[in-house]
Amino acid sequence: MQPRKTDLARDALQAHRAPLDMRQRRLLILCDGQRDLAQLSAMIGPEASAMVIQLIQAGYLVSTAPAEPAPAAVPVTSPSSAATAPAASAAPVTERRRSMVAARIYLLGILELQRHPQAAALLHALQQSRSDDQVIAALHNALDALPGLTSPGYCERVRQRLFEVLPESHLAQLEQAGVVAG
Repeated sequence: MQPRKTDLARDALQAHRAPLDMRQRRLLILCDGQRDLAQLSAMIGPEASAMVIQLIQAGYLVSTAPAEPAPAAVPVTSPSSAATAPAASAAPVTERRRSMVAARIYLLGILELQRHPQAAALLHALQQSRSDDQVIAALHNALDALPGLTSPGYCERVRQRLFEVLPESHLAQLEQAGVVAG
């Protein structure tokens, strides 16, 4: 299956006001009718298939069959290599998804959802940050202010997700600043 955007999806992406979260928007952008579910899962993560189904049901995607059916090649592996293959391929995917840009975009989206003047100021500061040190400082300030703007449970989920996408080196900087609960 090679999902493709509908007109509703194009409108939603242009308007920026559709009831879609960042991961759904990212998936919609990638669904061009050329990529199959395996490729999308490699880019988005294992939950891509479920998200595609949800977006199809909501009318944002349509499913198209691939132009040429790929031959079903099943690699022959020994039992010992089969046990190590998933672990070896899972680590690079997680590391590949870690980036300062992803962390910044994620927190910008979270701050944009908060309808509070302090969140707007934090959003502006994060948008204006150019160097990695400025971005880390802006992330630190936002994480410090977030408990006053949201519920504790939501704040903790945001913090955990941010730490999943932030590169390890920058995560260490936030640990030194006392943001990461150890």
